[in-house]
Amino acid sequence: MTTLNETSSCVAQYDAQAMPVSAVQAIVREWATPVTTVERVHLRDALNRVLAQDIVSPIDVPAHDNSAMDGYAFAGAALEVRTGVPDEKRELVLSVAGKAFAGHPFAGSIERTQCVRVMTGATMPAGCDTVVPQEAVTRDGDTIRFAASPLRTGANRRLAGEDLAQGAVALKAGRIVRASDLGLLASLGIGEVSVRRRLRVAFFSTGDELRSIGQPLDPGCVYDSNRYTLFAMLKRLDVDPIDLGVVRDEPAALEEALRTAASSADVVITSGGVSVGEADLTKQMLRMLGDVAHWSLAMRPGRPLAFGRIWSGGKPGAGEPAIFFGLPGNPVAVMAAFYQIVREVLLRMSGATTHPVPLIRAACVDAIRKRPGRTEFQRGIAQRDAQGTWRVTPTGSQGSGVLSSMSEANCFIVLAHDQGDLDPGDAVDIMLFDGLI
Repeated sequence: MTTLNETSSCVAQYDAQAMPVSAVQAIVREWATPVTTVERVHLRDALNRVLAQDIVSPIDVPAHDNSAMDGYAFAGAALEVRTGVPDEKRELVLSVAGKAFAGHPFAGSIERTQCVRVMTGATMPAGCDTVVPQEAVTRDGDTIRFAASPLRTGANRRLAGEDLAQGAVALKAGRIVRASDLGLLASLGIGEVSVRRRLRVAFFSTGDELRSIGQPLDPGCVYDSNRYTLFAMLKRLDVDPIDLGVVRDEPAALEEALRTAASSADVVITSGGVSVGEADLTKQMLRMLGDVAHWSLAMRPGRPLAFGRIWSGGKPGAGEPAIFFGLPGNPVAVMAAFYQIVREVLLRMSGATTHPVPLIRAACVDAIRKRPGRTEFQRGIAQRDAQGTWRVTPTGSQGSGVLSSMSEANCFIVLAHDQGDLDPGDAVDIMLFDGLI
């Protein structure tokens, strides 16, 4: 059987001791096999779920030609009648034959010299194909007068099927359903949709120094924050999180936690125990339970990373498999590694069609020190100045244990692998937290 390390070595720029972020992303992306179970859910329960099938429109939207504004509908052919008067001076005089509202169409027929008072969304009366806005009209009793120019035949009319034609794909499989999508589905009369089941993700923290909230802090101990940031990040992706708590640095406890996690989840995420210089306990256990590679990423924060597959049966191929991510223990490193490495895998395994997170160019307010040869994700505060230019300021200390720097920031400052120091005013890429975190 080909191991992960053997497979990984075929990827461009592969170097287990200094893996570029792009190489890691390419490797883990190939292991993201989507869940196959499909569920049928009510429209109200479909928000943030991943569509399992294309949604094909059963109707035309709109169902009929209708008015795009309040005004008067008439036959556009009247605009083409030549009178010898220059177009810019020519006026049309029409008699009002009736009125039409949205949901209450005009039932009669009209002649070329007539028009119908229409409101926005009203079905176009028979024989009418053009609407003159009400503010362009002078009305005297049942007669209106307006300038023929610059109106053209078909003006201010929405055609049947213009938004969506019957039989057309309204939403594609793999789409994460958003609020606007719920409205679109409702407009098609669709009350239920087929979605992929939610991805199950088990997670726990490792370390004898960690304490859960509510427990006393012994000397040298700290409260475990990583499980709470992981929980929040997972919930934002609408997966089913399985919190297995804090696991002691003991072989039996760690093996039980990993096997339990693999048996109950599609993905297992741990924090701590993968850094160079830490105890080999986690690494030894992972070698026994599965096919896991340990990498040193050319990335700051988030340098140590373990990735692969583990099995609940205690050895490769035995029992239930799960994708495994071993993240660093430092709080900011956990979040940076999650968003830059783990997030896309979870979305792909959920069946979602993924797209790169948009980057915005911004000017540095302060100088930024950066060593070429690694990708850095510094925390920053971005805002637009009076001229509309994005500017970004680092949030002080960039240590991987300074969690407050994430709370203060509203973006990552993305410093590319080959990039060096930056001076004030230099342009950088930023990744806004809004919609991401």
